[in-house]
Amino acid sequence: MRLVVIAAAFALTTAALPAFADDTAAKPGTISIQGVGEVVAAPDTASVNAGVMTLGKTAKEALAANTTAVAALIGALKGFNIAPKDIQTSGFSVNPQYVYPEKAADGSTPPPVIAGYQVQNGVSVTVHNLPDLGKILDGIVSVGANTINGVTFTVDDPSKLLDEARKAAFADAEAKAKIYATAAGIGLGRILSISEDSSDNAPRPMAMKAMAFAADAAPVPVEAGQLNYDVNVAVEWELNAPAN
Repeated sequence: MRLVVIAAAFALTTAALPAFADDTAAKPGTISIQGVGEVVAAPDTASVNAGVMTLGKTAKEALAANTTAVAALIGALKGFNIAPKDIQTSGFSVNPQYVYPEKAADGSTPPPVIAGYQVQNGVSVTVHNLPDLGKILDGIVSVGANTINGVTFTVDDPSKLLDEARKAAFADAEAKAKIYATAAGIGLGRILSISEDSSDNAPRPMAMKAMAFAADAAPVPVEAGQLNYDVNVAVEWELNAPAN
């Protein structure tokens, strides 16, 4: 009776008996358990999207001003010893700026008029020396960057962290499986399958454990925080038949 109850509660499945007269012993069932592994690490890399937006009466005028400002921006980044491979142009656009006239006396609405042009050009920057991040942000704004679309912190090579999370996830699944098997009075047999949910591998920021850089090293206050890497794994075991 105890085996029947645990089979219903924990989804233990029993293989059907083959129709052979000489096979009277029930084959073992299986148990599938999910485990979670978690590793916390401080980031060592930051990604910044910065750019310059300029206005001009003509597209050429706006572009000329933008080109000068972006050249200064890239020069400032290189001045912080950021490698060319870590600077990538992105988000270039030229857009007309419209003025919408008021309705005419007869109630009609005149068409919009182009009053000037807006040029926007940005760069994606990867910063490996995080203590310099505050200085870099201050420096690029000082030379004319007027759009910064967020700062993202990452670990440059998270492979070792994910491997540790995988080990912890398997250990978690195995510990749970042993508890269920012991409660059922049976043992764990060979592993039948292991599958990982890769969607859980992305790092999650943990702001409550933020680590602020010293003010004298970062004119712009920066908090790198910590990142949490999770791995979910599903493991299926064959169950050993209970002893008679």
